[in-house]
Amino acid sequence: MVGFTPEQELFRRSVVEFCEREILPIAARCDESREFPLHLFPLMGKLGYLGVKFPPEYGGAGEGSVTYAILAEELGRASAGIALGFYVHVALALTAIAAFGTPAQKERYLRPGIAGEKIGAWAFAEPGAGSDPGSIACRAEKIPAGYRITGTKMFTTNSPFANFVVLTASTAPGQGAKGLSLFIVDRGLPGFTVGRRIETLGMRASQTAELIFDGCVVPGEALLGEENRGAGTAMQTLTLGRITAAAYAVGAGRAALEATLQYVKQRQQFGQPVGKFQGVQWMLADMATALEASRLLTYQAAWLADQGLPHIKEASMAKLFATETATRLASDALQLHGGYGYVMESPIQRLYRDVKLFEIGEGTSQIHRNIIARQLGL
Repeated sequence: MVGFTPEQELFRRSVVEFCEREILPIAARCDESREFPLHLFPLMGKLGYLGVKFPPEYGGAGEGSVTYAILAEELGRASAGIALGFYVHVALALTAIAAFGTPAQKERYLRPGIAGEKIGAWAFAEPGAGSDPGSIACRAEKIPAGYRITGTKMFTTNSPFANFVVLTASTAPGQGAKGLSLFIVDRGLPGFTVGRRIETLGMRASQTAELIFDGCVVPGEALLGEENRGAGTAMQTLTLGRITAAAYAVGAGRAALEATLQYVKQRQQFGQPVGKFQGVQWMLADMATALEASRLLTYQAAWLADQGLPHIKEASMAKLFATETATRLASDALQLHGGYGYVMESPIQRLYRDVKLFEIGEGTSQIHRNIIARQLGL
């Protein structure tokens, strides 16, 4: 079992209470209506949740990755679909600005983002580019007024309502990943259009859409970090984000296990609870073991990040194992719920649909196997 400080345990209890009060009662409705509960952003901002890991001088709590992983785990347990919106806002958009932004950018975006007054999105994937950043075709051409952005982004979570997006674009055509830069682009600028909303199998409480940039001009101060260094900037952000994604997956896996344990103790077959059958017990034992291994990998990676130690391999291991485990646990949970798990009124079917995205976003499982192999010197 991972050891937490008394302060971290107190924080966990506060998040659990928040989730039970504010998220669990609306999770099914938000999934059915495909609407994100926007009122939670300022509420979480007031509670300090959005700024857990950010500097106090910008309204954050100055805690580390372990404490933030605790938050992510409990949010993922309550609703993976709702949690996704906060993940993109905090773990990607705000994390990039906190790490690479100028003081002016932090005042303009990080401070209100921590307060829940502004919402961020992360515009990375494109119709022809996902796992391969070198294929990014969105172009940011340098002009006297700043940069002119042209291109299309896909699968941009939060974009239907975000106030700004952190965007990856090519500033040196022909250089592939070595010619990428990051920009902060405000919603409503001429030439910036939120296109069609994309309907998804799961995570339906979150909202994702395509973004169209048709000669959108941004000022020079919209550049985030150094020009033509965006690939490294994005990858550093994504490495920390992968630990968070693993924590969300751990939370979802916990939800699957907890719901199944409760069900098999109540469901009667052949004159006894189905949880008394050895075959069922073995499945649950395997589920619990895999979940605990996921938690240990996740919090180990978070601890290494907090210590300033190398954690690229560990972050990928945690993300790979925790996300694949969450998918397996959701599948086993549905199996053990039988016909009830397959009907739309069951929370298990929602969890089953939601968790698969964990294996796709933040680098697919195959990409993480490649990363781990490279870190092993292969």
